[in-house]
Amino acid sequence: MSDSLIERTVFVVSDSTGITAETFSNSVLSQFDQFSFQAIRIPYIDSVEKAEAAAVRINRCAEEQNAPPLVFSTLVNPAISQSIREANCTFLDLFSTFVQHIETALGVKSSHSVGRSHMGGMSKQYANRIEAINFSLAHDDGQFIHGLEQADVILVGVSRCGKTPTSLYLAMQYAVKAANFPLIPEDFDRGSLPATLAPYRKKLFGLSIQPERLAEVRNERRPNSQYSSIKQCRDEVAEAERLMRMENIPWLSTTTRSIEEISTKVLDEVGLNRRMF
Repeated sequence: MSDSLIERTVFVVSDSTGITAETFSNSVLSQFDQFSFQAIRIPYIDSVEKAEAAAVRINRCAEEQNAPPLVFSTLVNPAISQSIREANCTFLDLFSTFVQHIETALGVKSSHSVGRSHMGGMSKQYANRIEAINFSLAHDDGQFIHGLEQADVILVGVSRCGKTPTSLYLAMQYAVKAANFPLIPEDFDRGSLPATLAPYRKKLFGLSIQPERLAEVRNERRPNSQYSSIKQCRDEVAEAERLMRMENIPWLSTTTRSIEEISTKVLDEVGLNRRMF
């Protein structure tokens, strides 16, 4: 990271885990690439006493750095929130910014329930996510071919191109049952998809990767092997992409994309509805 970047401290304050506020802050702050942000997450601020203690930390930071820190908050309780709001900071209240407008649009008041976005451990949506995670783990890397008819999507591609993390992200975030299946040299020699996948052609989505990046990833697992050689990687990627084009399978390169971007593209291309709640 360049020494010329301006350093600023960011506090993420929440009455629950703080994951929602942290995710939002990361997305927003990424637009300011002239700064280096140090994030401090303060979760489970569920009392005025805890809020006042957090405010002391924020004030101390402002004094030491001679600049008020940014504070991203998802505090629901107004009294608790006010303690943080009065600190020497730039206070960004994520919930009230949106909740007030939604209350007006719907004509009702919100429940103001603490940690509501992470509740529902016994809900149907939660059960669906757990079921999807178990499915994706069981059908990772083509290790279990039974039950593929239940898959929402089947990811195909060469080994270490990002199939497993994408499958698990789809399961955890959207309750999507995502299986994944490796394309191997035997498939390229045969010039066709594995027979196991033939009945599920409409569920297939391909992932690829630049050979140079693939070689780096494989070298971390099997250094100085034929499996990780640049020649092997180039040959496999070229053959996999040729096979996907021949079979008319939609695909994308994962090289410069985040797992969020990859998953969004998969959902869009395969026509899956996002199951977020």
